[in-house]
Amino acid sequence: MQQSIIDISTYCLKTLKQKALSWAHQQSTVLCYLDSNEYKKDAYGQYECLLAVGVQRSLKVVESGTAFDELYQFCRHKEDWYFGHLSYDLKNELEDLSSQNSDYLEGQDLFFFVPETLFIFHDNQLLELWSSTKKPTVIFDCILKQFVPDSSPSGTIDLQAKMSKKSYLDTVQIIKSNILEGEIYEMNFCQEYYAEKVELQPLNLYNRLNSIAKAPYSAYYQINDFHLLCGSPERFLAKRGAEIISQPIKGTIARGANEEQDVAQQEKLKNSIKDKAEHVMIVDLVRNDLAKSCQAGSVEVDELFKIYSFETVFQMISTVKGRLRADKNWLDALKEAFPMGSMTGAPKVRSMQLIESLEKSKRGLYSGAVGYINPQKDFDFNVVIRSILYNKAQQYLSMQVGGAIVYDSDPEAEYQECLLKSSTMQRALSDVAT
Repeated sequence: MQQSIIDISTYCLKTLKQKALSWAHQQSTVLCYLDSNEYKKDAYGQYECLLAVGVQRSLKVVESGTAFDELYQFCRHKEDWYFGHLSYDLKNELEDLSSQNSDYLEGQDLFFFVPETLFIFHDNQLLELWSSTKKPTVIFDCILKQFVPDSSPSGTIDLQAKMSKKSYLDTVQIIKSNILEGEIYEMNFCQEYYAEKVELQPLNLYNRLNSIAKAPYSAYYQINDFHLLCGSPERFLAKRGAEIISQPIKGTIARGANEEQDVAQQEKLKNSIKDKAEHVMIVDLVRNDLAKSCQAGSVEVDELFKIYSFETVFQMISTVKGRLRADKNWLDALKEAFPMGSMTGAPKVRSMQLIESLEKSKRGLYSGAVGYINPQKDFDFNVVIRSILYNKAQQYLSMQVGGAIVYDSDPEAEYQECLLKSSTMQRALSDVAT
């Protein structure tokens, strides 16, 4: 591949990224755009933005069985970058589980590709541009002339709930009964909102969503007719050399209308006994997951119950780290921590069994992960939450939201938390035309 390093300090970074994404959208129906949105509080982020366009070679697994082994073999070339996703339903390969719930998105359990063109936006105002098809300088000149599509409000998409409010409240009570009976300690319970016969421009909708959320693990991800528009605030797992990092989220509260209210809301979340109780259960689960691939005694909690601020909410986040064992590889770290504990519950396997029996929709890519693997086999994957999924061929749009249910959960409060988590997507959908 040909490479150019370009000084972009004289350009507006936000506009340049939008132009690059708009160009990419015209070049290929397979692309992965990962944007940190200049989030300065991420101590482990390596890049400001990555954009992978076109396919040199790819790996597609429609239904899991040997997906992780296939991924390891696919990523054997040391010089290549890899982009793609891990579906939540890869759990069926890792445990004795199955997924029988309805799925109208028709996604794949796993997909990874080596791009034809790669944009690496560095924090030091340099753009590293690689291409196997054209001179990078020619591509950059095309980007500067690129038109950024208008994503201004011009219509509304009305979503329907797959589960009624009464059914949601009743199911939370069932989950609490399972907790009382000692089946589980905590379970992540999700519900789907959907719309059928939807025609839209996914990139316009993503630009709208991204301008509202400004999330640090944002993604626009397209595999032909399948689209992910992701405004995730959560990192699933990152590898930096031998260091493995996970940053689970549990605990959400809305931002205030002013600075004084912000302070009050942060203190409320910081001192919430319920949120801290559900949070520490997941931190313990993540510690156990990392211990499977990390050196004995190396797994530690670097941050516990830290409150992070985002555009519309405050989140309670902890940072769990470990050192990869000499007899384990990069894939072992991914495989043995998947799916992420923040989207399952504890104990993990029993929680996933109950998730399948109580939820109405197949999760698919929702609560899975999207990210990259670089030539050194370092990687970074998000948690696919706060997201809109869309199948253009089926004209089906989906948005799932959920939260952790524990013994002292109030069903109505849990329902309201789902509405809070969906508010950014709802706002973007109410502003983008069908």
